[in-house]
Amino acid sequence: MRLLGWLLALPVSLVAVVFAVANRHGLRLELWPLPWSVEVPVYLAVLGPLVLGLMLGALVAWLGGHSARMAAGYHRRRAESLERQLAAAGGSDDKVSAPQLPPPAGG
Repeated sequence: MRLLGWLLALPVSLVAVVFAVANRHGLRLELWPLPWSVEVPVYLAVLGPLVLGLMLGALVAWLGGHSARMAAGYHRRRAESLERQLAAAGGSDDKVSAPQLPPPAGG
């Protein structure tokens, strides 16, 4: 899975770098109701919102997984507590003994 991530990230990064190098000239951004404007490179005007959207999407996904992380933590703590109780009761969680059958009659 990690290899797949690199196989996707490498070409996308390469395209972004080539785009940034090819589009270094300035672009004047004006937000219409506001009286000010700013001069930025074209690559920043295009790639900036993409990176910002990626970061905001990651934040929303991380916040959305909060309940799952809380449940996982609860279950982990519960399992550790039950393991401690089992060890304190003298039970062995390493071996499970199979029921013994009586020897066959006759013979």
